[in-house]
Amino acid sequence: MRKEEKKNVVKNIVENISKRNHFYLVDIATLNAEDTSDLRRQCFKRDVKLVVVKNTLLKEALKVSEGNFEKLYGALKGSTSIMYCDTGNEPAKLITDFRKEKKTEIPVLKAAYVEESIYLGNEELDALKSIKSKEELLGDVINILQSPAKNVISALQSGGNIIAGIVKTLSKK
Repeated sequence: MRKEEKKNVVKNIVENISKRNHFYLVDIATLNAEDTSDLRRQCFKRDVKLVVVKNTLLKEALKVSEGNFEKLYGALKGSTSIMYCDTGNEPAKLITDFRKEKKTEIPVLKAAYVEESIYLGNEELDALKSIKSKEELLGDVINILQSPAKNVISALQSGGNIIAGIVKTLSKK
């Protein structure tokens, strides 16, 4: 690869890191061609961009990017692929679902950068799955805010039935 091509690859990685807020570093080297294609299809369906990169170029891109990515340098060994995403927990869910479907331990999570935090190692996958997306958090807040209003309305409605029953009974007497 020539210098110009390397610069373009680094520039592309930097753009993707800055454009998408989250990324995962995974190892998919031991997947066969059929499973790799299936993984790519699932990534496309879930709006996750999967790209195989050279570790040296990725390290250079991380150095140039805004943010402190030094903790990720240790994960840049062997084969590395990047999963870019807008939702922090989507790749973790995708990896888990893919593993269950294929009955394998691949893709292997090397590291992840989610919500300005760095997660290292495959054992962090469960923690990453449980992270809520912005939309999920907003939904939770809306439900919490709606709950008291719903309670008041239901109390008023049930009280109205009781009062109507009392008035009706009194009118008959």
